[in-house]
Amino acid sequence: MTVLIIGGGGREHALAAAIAKDGVKVFVAPGNAGIAREFDCLSLPNVEAVLDWCVLNHPKYVVFGPEQPLAEGWADVLEKAGIACVGPSKKAAKIESSKAFAKDLMAKNDIPTASYECFENPEQARKQILSQPKYPIVIKADGLAAGKGVAVVENEADAVKFLESISGKVVLEEFLEGWETSLFAITDGESFKTTLFARDHKRLMDGDLGPNTGGMGAFCPVPEAEAWRDEIEQRVISPTLDALRELGTPFKGFLYCGLMITKEGPKVLEYNCRLGDPETQALLPLLNTPFTEICEAITSKKVHELKLEWSQESSVCVVLSSQGYPGSFSTGHQINFSKEIKSLIRYGGVAEKAGELVTSGGRVLSLVALGKNLATARERVYHDIEAVEFLGKHFRGDIALPRNEL
Repeated sequence: MTVLIIGGGGREHALAAAIAKDGVKVFVAPGNAGIAREFDCLSLPNVEAVLDWCVLNHPKYVVFGPEQPLAEGWADVLEKAGIACVGPSKKAAKIESSKAFAKDLMAKNDIPTASYECFENPEQARKQILSQPKYPIVIKADGLAAGKGVAVVENEADAVKFLESISGKVVLEEFLEGWETSLFAITDGESFKTTLFARDHKRLMDGDLGPNTGGMGAFCPVPEAEAWRDEIEQRVISPTLDALRELGTPFKGFLYCGLMITKEGPKVLEYNCRLGDPETQALLPLLNTPFTEICEAITSKKVHELKLEWSQESSVCVVLSSQGYPGSFSTGHQINFSKEIKSLIRYGGVAEKAGELVTSGGRVLSLVALGKNLATARERVYHDIEAVEFLGKHFRGDIALPRNEL
């Protein structure tokens, strides 16, 4: 069996490792220089190239990592040619590619979320903020922004500055207080099963300070979230999938629900139309069910028969980024390991130069450690971080700390 993974970051590295455990031949397009040390990486720059490769090589599944190809309709093109895809259609992917669409869908279907207003352009949003100042407030760019199109602003100056970085529609949201968690629904458009809970750390610096990023680390499981599982499944996931199906755009693949647990209960912060990065790096090492069984259940509409089994261990993932990320940063710095490490390495923004790995992106790599509990896993991953060296290495030191210690 052959599986093609679309994408080239740490999430796709984690997917490749999980799928390869099933004795499957894995290809990653485009992958990166770090992934290429374990798996075959392909240069397939557009959907036409992917389609041509699939016609010649007959992969059992095409698994999508990032959101952009899904938002562009790659799954539609491939499925029309009879190629099984793990990922939604372009119309269903709008749940992530348009924040306004997602908020309107939640409002119409009584799905708990923050109150909001949508504006056609940043100038309209700016006028609203200036006429009715209320801080903090959440500002979201309507379209895809690689995890960086959201800002929690505390004052007028920061609000105006962030709006200047946006073009197109804007969503203004009520700021929610509580604690965050993430839950993924595995779905074939009809039935669904949910994964373990995970928690992402979006802010750049310790203590949840600094700008939003694509994610600086994650851990799994989140025991205190379990009390809310049934309510989230019944009040969030089920009506979301029902609403998309009623619109004629059934969602197939992995639906990510980013949630805030408030005093009133769980509320949706955002949806993603795919697995998260870095939550995937923390989640998949705990999965005992073969990933190919999940792919088969999704593509053959048998998710209702799927039995998910998980390790009793805990995992902690810490992202090592380039100094300056999520703003401007330099690249081309050699990556060295001063000693052998036991943590799993998931490569993201890396390239190869003269046979050596060098930095090439904002989030360079992540380390993932397992342990009998979160404290043990956390100790192991931070021990191994000391052995990774590159100029400008930045990471958060508080991933997976208990919430009262953040």
